[in-house]
Amino acid sequence: MNNSEFITEREPHLRILIPMVVAVAFLMEQLDSTILTTAIPDIARSLATTPVRMNLAVTAYVLTLAVFIPLSGWFADRYGMRKIFVLALGTFTLGSALCGLADSFGMLVATRVLQGLGGAMMTPVGRLILLRSFPRSKLVTAMTYMTVPAILGPVIGPLAGGLLTTYSSWRWIFYVNLPFGAIGMALALRFMQEIPGDPTANFDFKGFVLFGCGIGLIQVGIENIGRRTLSLGLISVMFLVAGGLFYGFTRYARHTAVPVVDLTLFRLRCFGVGSLAGGLCRIALNGAPYLLPLLLQIGFGLSPVTSGSIAFLTVAGALAARLVIRRALRRFGFAPVLTVSALAGSLVLTSCIFLTPTTPHWVLALYAIVFGLCRSSQFMTSNTLSYADIPAARLSQATSLGGLVQQLTVSFGVSFGAVLLDLVTPHGTPLTTGRFHEVFLLTALLPLLALPGFARLRPEDGAEVSGHSPGAKERTRSFRDKTSR
Repeated sequence: MNNSEFITEREPHLRILIPMVVAVAFLMEQLDSTILTTAIPDIARSLATTPVRMNLAVTAYVLTLAVFIPLSGWFADRYGMRKIFVLALGTFTLGSALCGLADSFGMLVATRVLQGLGGAMMTPVGRLILLRSFPRSKLVTAMTYMTVPAILGPVIGPLAGGLLTTYSSWRWIFYVNLPFGAIGMALALRFMQEIPGDPTANFDFKGFVLFGCGIGLIQVGIENIGRRTLSLGLISVMFLVAGGLFYGFTRYARHTAVPVVDLTLFRLRCFGVGSLAGGLCRIALNGAPYLLPLLLQIGFGLSPVTSGSIAFLTVAGALAARLVIRRALRRFGFAPVLTVSALAGSLVLTSCIFLTPTTPHWVLALYAIVFGLCRSSQFMTSNTLSYADIPAARLSQATSLGGLVQQLTVSFGVSFGAVLLDLVTPHGTPLTTGRFHEVFLLTALLPLLALPGFARLRPEDGAEVSGHSPGAKERTRSFRDKTSR
């Protein structure tokens, strides 16, 4: 595809506008994965239920996301990207309004499912719009707009939920989405380019049932590992049944022309390394935003507002990462940047053992900023690598599968941290700073496990996206040698 065929090349002002519209959609989806957690006690009292039952409202949202994300690619191919993106925004916004109006626990859960359905279509299709709106050489810049909201959401969510619940009403947790959703739909209809869908695209219903049920069981199991709402035996059965469903799906998919999820995408080196090796890093670095506020509150005795404010400073690190990643990729390529960011992430997680209740607040703030820089650098680079060499014909399926992997790493990151915290704390004993330090040390091992995956990358992988010329130094050195003779 020539650069002239991309709408952002024909209309330069859309280079900012399209990513910003998609970024707002991403931020809304990510916020609503976590914003409810701090408001659970108030909502439970308002709807005459218990905080334990309120966990179902959180699980319903993330479960719907996980199950329906694989459908997003087919919907975009069948009906058109812009149409589905606007419909997803509308569904999410309507779900948000109904969540705010909920007068019973059952209504809240049902409307959270509606929200999740919109979010499941919104994020992968938004990513697909970015990929089809920019030439590969401009993809790093475009993808940073998509990645920053995904990084900020888990950090901002609990703080925003606490502030809105404290100073207004828990209903505003949902109402705050309404103006953003309405503006996003208007801008998408006005400025986004529509690519007509293919009315002959067939839907793989059997594959969706096998894969969707398997993912649903995995998601429910992951969500409940750290909450103790289900027994360990039942969770183990869920994982076993999910494994059987996945095995059945892989056998079925071999004989299906267009399966609902194309697992052969993992054979593409850039996508496989970015999604799987990068996923190991994301699990570790997604668990830290859950662990850090707990350490600051339970271990150090800080107030929720103070701990939330310190954790919020990871935003500064994320913004700094956006400024340096493009230059780093152009100079060094994907493999060195991914390797260094993984090592840096592991080092930052390890260095948490030096934080104590007597550590000055400015040091805690600096730690949060550095952590945000390392986390964002890893996320931005691995996300961009995943789509660097995907053929245009497979982009819709790649965004669906990549979005699903990212969603699972968020859930598993939080649950992994919760399980480790439970394992290192003897039953009946209080949580101490030392227990948190042990968990951070164990979590720091995960990025190291990703290093062999990053080592598989070749210098030329993703070069069209990064702008890195792996042979430039060799050619320059050879030229100098010749001219010096």
